[in-house]
Amino acid sequence: MTKKTLEIGVFTGYSLLTTALTLPEDGKGEEGSFDFVFVDAYKSDYLKFHELTLKLVKVGGIVAYDNTLWYGSVAQSEIEVVEDLIKRYRNFVVEFNSFIAADPRVESSLLSIGDGLTLCRRLY
Repeated sequence: MTKKTLEIGVFTGYSLLTTALTLPEDGKGEEGSFDFVFVDAYKSDYLKFHELTLKLVKVGGIVAYDNTLWYGSVAQSEIEVVEDLIKRYRNFVVEFNSFIAADPRVESSLLSIGDGLTLCRRLY
């Protein structure tokens, strides 16, 4: 059961509210060893957030990263991506996805829900 959660990066607050609503009455979001961390912040800083969240989440805990398909651009060549906003962050997301796939500290799965959601379970 998840009792300690943390969210990094809030746009509309929808995911934070969803997480908060699933907590039991004694659930908290204070510093320490977290059960679940949701990251939806600057894509250019995802690698930095990954290093930080692995220190915060307990072994067996989950870190979820939003937008890891980045409008489908991660499956396109760099030349095919024409929209500036998508192009600006595409390479950061591609680099992040490659890093996560090879990171032995986590077991990961990229889900094709919405704009992509990567779940990482901390192994050690």
